Amino acid sequence: MKNLLLPVCTASLLLASLPALAAEQRLLITPHQTDERLAADELPHLVVYDLATEKPQAPLLVWLPGTNGRASPGQRPFFETVQQQGYRLISLTYLNSQSVSQVCVGPVLRAEPSCAGRVRQQRVWGEPQTRFIADKPEEAIVPRLTRLLQHLARSDAAGQWAQYLDGDEPRWERIVLAGQSQGGGMAGFIAQTRRVAGVLMFSGGWDHGAGGDIAGWYSRASQTPAERWHGTFHVDEPQAATMERIYRRQGVPVAQIHALSQPVRPGGQAHGEGIANPVYKPMWEQMLKLQP
Repeated sequence: MKNLLLPVCTASLLLASLPALAAEQRLLITPHQTDERLAADELPHLVVYDLATEKPQAPLLVWLPGTNGRASPGQRPFFETVQQQGYRLISLTYLNSQSVSQVCVGPVLRAEPSCAGRVRQQRVWGEPQTRFIADKPEEAIVPRLTRLLQHLARSDAAGQWAQYLDGDEPRWERIVLAGQSQGGGMAGFIAQTRRVAGVLMFSGGWDHGAGGDIAGWYSRASQTPAERWHGTFHVDEPQAATMERIYRRQGVPVAQIHALSQPVRPGGQAHGEGIANPVYKPMWEQMLKLQP
């Protein structure tokens, strides 16, 4: 397929690292292929599915990487577990070169106390909210995901991708949102205003508001039921206490706030352990069990 004829990049290294199955489809699709307004040099979205092994009406897990993150071999253990649990997988490329906590600090935060929520609103939905980031509407996460699903529905008939669309928006009740760091925060931000099948936040960021408190958007009511939320952090992360407080503020059930404590692997970082260390596979399997 033409979607696979792309330069070698981080995502293609992950593609090569996952063991192939006979019926498995692995696609690399550049954002520019789905919308010509998007930059031609952006790294591709990663799409993986297997009609032979996936569940009937398989749920779709959409992965949102952290700051400067892309699909990478370090995520392989978690991605393999996602596939083994019968999900389809999309790792979405989006504008993530600056984290919210890097933008909304110091004088910026004093000038705009609601900066974090505004930045996320613009980066997720494409609604102009703040002068502190230059993201265009077509560059936002939800428009990107929608156009990717529309592209797949047109170009990959066997995949029946229209089942994950509801008009001009994703069919959220068929989608689990998951992400690490900035991406985990984006997953939670979307889940507050759309009823998704599940939301998995791996060390999901630590936005602040004025006066040093955590950002106000964490207190918003959620359209996604509390039992569908999970949040993780490693106890050795400098922001561990803040993340636990955030998850509680978001209404994540205490039993579904996972304080990771296994030793960090040699060469690893506590902030990334939740998605990269295979010792947490039983936890991933638990998190991927959809609630009714």
